[in-house]
Amino acid sequence: MTDLTFTLAPEPEDAARERGRLLFAGPVDFLKGVVAMDGLPPADRLEVCFAGRSNVGKSSLINALTGRKALARASNTPGRTQEINYFTAGEDHYLVDLPGYGFAEAPVATVRKWQALLKAYLSGRATLRRAFVLIDARHGIKAVDEEILTLLDRSAVTFQVVLTKVDKILAAEREKVLTQVRKALAKHPAAYPEIIVTSSEKGEGIETLRAIIATLE
Repeated sequence: MTDLTFTLAPEPEDAARERGRLLFAGPVDFLKGVVAMDGLPPADRLEVCFAGRSNVGKSSLINALTGRKALARASNTPGRTQEINYFTAGEDHYLVDLPGYGFAEAPVATVRKWQALLKAYLSGRATLRRAFVLIDARHGIKAVDEEILTLLDRSAVTFQVVLTKVDKILAAEREKVLTQVRKALAKHPAAYPEIIVTSSEKGEGIETLRAIIATLE
């Protein structure tokens, strides 16, 4: 149990904001989809990954982050995309889009294959600097989220929670969900002690997330 308070990520300083702007103003391109560990690209640059249950708004967030409307393709069918999708950002970063988890409609064998690949990736990728775990602000952290948070703990991968769709809830509800998220995160030693609050539609938190990614070392 940690005593961290899990504050909201502050607005970035000017230098960090500019680094974030420059990183995502440059070329951001889809590199490849990976279905097995031997298909991973060379571990020659810093990478961050994005995880979240199905329909949490992950594709929308990645598109907002990169300023590209259709870089990451959204699917209304949970579990459809079972690949680890790699994107290059500039010369020094990989953005890694992990398949949505928590899908009840996918075949059991598909879920097992995905879970095995996820575990292998998280525990075996030395250049992975941070996992961003997306949590729908309308629902908070659910049991299915706890599974991946525990996996990240065991893999010793620092993760940071990104609340999505905050424009869909009232200010009073925002405080309620933040309280729930903070309480849940207190159980996870790999949790980074700042929460990023975002809205892909309104642009809230996007500059902050860009700056955090650009300044990781």
